[in-house]
Amino acid sequence: MFNKLAYSAVALTVSLGTVMSCQAEAMGKDYASAFNQVKQINAGDLNVGYVDIGPKEGQPVILLHGWPYDIHSYAEVAPALAAKGYRVIVPSLRGYGTTRFISDKTPRNGQPAAMAKDIVNLMDALNIKQAVFAGYDWGARTADIVAALWPERVKSLVSVSGYLISSQAIGKQPLPPKAEVQWWYQFYFATPRGAEGYAKNTHDFARLIWSQASPDWKFSDATFNASAKSLDNPDHVAVTLSNYRWRLGLEKGEQKYDAYEQKLAKLPNITVPTITIEGGNNGAPHPAPAAYAGKFTGKYEHRTFGATVGHNPPQEDPQDFVKAVVDADKL
Repeated sequence: MFNKLAYSAVALTVSLGTVMSCQAEAMGKDYASAFNQVKQINAGDLNVGYVDIGPKEGQPVILLHGWPYDIHSYAEVAPALAAKGYRVIVPSLRGYGTTRFISDKTPRNGQPAAMAKDIVNLMDALNIKQAVFAGYDWGARTADIVAALWPERVKSLVSVSGYLISSQAIGKQPLPPKAEVQWWYQFYFATPRGAEGYAKNTHDFARLIWSQASPDWKFSDATFNASAKSLDNPDHVAVTLSNYRWRLGLEKGEQKYDAYEQKLAKLPNITVPTITIEGGNNGAPHPAPAAYAGKFTGKYEHRTFGATVGHNPPQEDPQDFVKAVVDADKL
């Protein structure tokens, strides 16, 4: 009798585990499909396109993409986090995907402070008081700025390539020739020829950047095309040119962001709990981890991903990126 009861209990446990596993798998598939069902909401200057998955009562996580990528960088990360109980928000930055400027009169401004304020405006529109932030490239810079200027809105931070806050004064300073070469596209965008060239060859340009920034990432045409559609946004070229021209001091930006820029020019410390990440083979310009570790004055950890991981860790190594977000939340 005892053996039969024990066997029945084990069988029931296995059965329930199988059901729960199937439910989790089905839930993951539903979450993944959300990237084809983008939501829209007015927030500040923008009508923002965003993915919103996971339980609404879960800890909010905001995932921010880079240039020239899009929300599909998180197509595996976001569902995995949602399955763990997080509410995951993945917005298209200004100039990407279905995000649009509400007014034709708003400058197509790409300065970093504007992008950070966009995300704070989105949080307000969604009634999110505080979130875990994670990002790479433009997304990491945006997350860093939110953490520096609005630390009460950031529970914890995952930042690829670490501390990316800068200023126009710093951007005007020449770098050693080897470093300048890595920024070739920034100088290209500063010219009329570059503006015309990027507008004419946006997808080819993005494919080149992907390959240079992640030399070992063998992405498929389908993977690239899923993101490249977001670059067809009518404001994408203007926002891209503005972003890189602003960094060189070739654009003033908008006056309403001046107070933010004055604070950022002092290179404020980031006090929220943070995990910084670097790809083992990041082909894009990036600082050495030792150069920025001291800027993170709260609980802090740095992780270097595998030797083949490049500039886009959430898409190249989603499992470790998910772990970094979960671990940052626990710092």
